[in-house]
Amino acid sequence: MTRVSLITRFLNRRFYYFTIILLIKSIVARDVVFGNGFSWLTLLTELPFFFAVFCLIEYFAGKRKMYYYLIVNLMFTVLYFSILMYYKYYGIIVTTDALSQADKVTQVGESTYSLMDPYYMLIFLDIIVIAVVLLLPKFRKARQSADLRPRKSKLWMAAFALSITVCLVNVLPNRASMNENKQAEEMGLLDYEVYNLVDKMMEEETLTPMSEITQAKINELKGITEPTTPKYFGAAKGKNVIILQMESYQDFLIGLKVGGVEITPNMNKLVQETAHYKNFYTMVGQGTTSDAEYVVNTSLYVPKHKAATDVNVDKALPSLPKVMKANGYATATFHTNAVDFWNRRELYSAIGWDKFYDQAFYGDEDHVAFGASDEVLYKKTLPELVKMDQADKPFYSMVISMSAHHPYNIPTSKYRIELPAEFKDDSLVTRYLKAQNYADYALGQFIDGLKSSGLWDDSIVLMYGDHQGLPLYSLDDDEKALMKEMLGTDYGHTEMFNIPLIMHVPGVTQPSEVDQVGGQVDILPTVANLVGASLANQIHFGEDLLNQSSELIPMRHFLPSGSVIDNENLFVPGIEYKDGTNHKVTDGTLTTSGGVTEDEYNRALELLHLSDSYVQQLPHK
Repeated sequence: MTRVSLITRFLNRRFYYFTIILLIKSIVARDVVFGNGFSWLTLLTELPFFFAVFCLIEYFAGKRKMYYYLIVNLMFTVLYFSILMYYKYYGIIVTTDALSQADKVTQVGESTYSLMDPYYMLIFLDIIVIAVVLLLPKFRKARQSADLRPRKSKLWMAAFALSITVCLVNVLPNRASMNENKQAEEMGLLDYEVYNLVDKMMEEETLTPMSEITQAKINELKGITEPTTPKYFGAAKGKNVIILQMESYQDFLIGLKVGGVEITPNMNKLVQETAHYKNFYTMVGQGTTSDAEYVVNTSLYVPKHKAATDVNVDKALPSLPKVMKANGYATATFHTNAVDFWNRRELYSAIGWDKFYDQAFYGDEDHVAFGASDEVLYKKTLPELVKMDQADKPFYSMVISMSAHHPYNIPTSKYRIELPAEFKDDSLVTRYLKAQNYADYALGQFIDGLKSSGLWDDSIVLMYGDHQGLPLYSLDDDEKALMKEMLGTDYGHTEMFNIPLIMHVPGVTQPSEVDQVGGQVDILPTVANLVGASLANQIHFGEDLLNQSSELIPMRHFLPSGSVIDNENLFVPGIEYKDGTNHKVTDGTLTTSGGVTEDEYNRALELLHLSDSYVQQLPHK
């Protein structure tokens, strides 16, 4: 048998070897995401989709079949790669909505690329090898001969029909699951992506009429009653309001010592003179930092699968800046990044800031992460706050730090601590601790400046983390072991989403550690109460932390849909509520009794639906 005939036979078996190639890639993807890469479930859920597509190629393509196989292989490989990368940071399965934000990758490239394990790139190796081989002259004749081989039409269409049937059997029973990860696991990754796309195209969302979206209804779902005469109403009337959003700051940092070294010494001092809410939670979505700005300033939940700045900023949003302006305040927000990143220009317009300061003001000196360092941020912001304080009315300002941004590659000249030998320089945990230590150093300078200028004593000052800094899904086994050694407990969902809220209100708050559960959505009503601003005519999904003792927090993104936090637990659903898991908010331990009830679960889902319905029916700005 000649060499050409051997190659021809090999090429005619493309159905089989492309099946093996893609099966290996699906095994890698499922192993990273679900931990069950090589299993019967993988064969049952992933193979039928390959077969269906390959049967179509064999049936319809007369020539150039190999090219069609290569194109399909490339498309599926890119999708598997996207699933791997997205899961490593967000902990959920990528969707077409998320893929539409691929342009952000180029703007946060260092953060994105740091998530990549080198072996992920091996899934592209076969594409390169096959493409190179097919371009060699001696394979052209063999390829043409293979393409001209007669088709077995009936066999291919029968195989196609069987494959589609199996795909439907995988999809249909799992449509009702709220947990997208479970859906993808049971359906198959590719089946899930197609189902998600078709479902989105066919979905006709039924909006709750505006007349039925009332504050009383929201409070009923949350299980609270607003007092007729709230405590501390107007207790800080006329005081300035300064809100500091701290990049990637998690609560476990407070009081943490590693090798006898304090990681955040300035914050440790600060919590000795303020109220520290230690069970406070991030509520961001795909927009991360910009979503935190949105939630805090609107007291609305983030949209499903998209950043708020992509879908909600064309609306006339109710907001804290608008409330403050109506009560005689000047408003301004400060951020060293370019205002157009994450579409903040439109966000700031929708929220109603009087003025914003961005990269055009701060420049790019002492560059860290995506702009000027925190030291520059605070150094240039403080004089502007002093100017605002000298005007004839109080001000509300939001200051957003950025130096401690993932992947925490701050210049070595910014290092201020030495960590024990087990904290390797290339570890995400090590970089995170060093970046937060530097951010704490800069914060200390800012707090000193607020105090020396008199602003501290004349202002409500709130500080909180925007979102988690160490995604559980990004840590390898050694890093998880390191976290357990530091924290004395396994690092899980509750530790990951737990951010601090630091509250300084002259004449109101006392140095204290507060156990009460809260979320970013609660900041707007809490501030409004303190300055004496009525929210009687403004819908808000948060609650005043100084007048309520319970919370119900629907979680979106980074966790499957249907996840919720109540006073004691973080709940993650399974295929349905009944096979979900409860994690104690105090230590993250699993509990089988006394967890989030099915009633709370259903009320949390309805809260999300009300928020979505409300925003979609708001007038355009």
